[in-house]
Amino acid sequence: MSSPLSHIISQLPEHGETIRILYLVDEDFRTLCEDYYTSKMHMEKYKDEMIANRHRELEYRQLTSSLENEIIEYITNRE
Repeated sequence: MSSPLSHIISQLPEHGETIRILYLVDEDFRTLCEDYYTSKMHMEKYKDEMIANRHRELEYRQLTSSLENEIIEYITNRE
């Protein structure tokens, strides 16, 4: 597992030296980097679950839309 510093540098290598300096001397920047790193790690950890949930959400959106259309069609045919 990489550290927050090495991860951020790998994501933004063109700013590597500035990131390294700020990370060492600026507590707010260090906290920002650590929060970013934690967020990225959680995204990776729960990626499969988020994908599954997204697929489920899309399925339910499609089902809801289809059912709504059926309801409208049903009502229209009865009027």
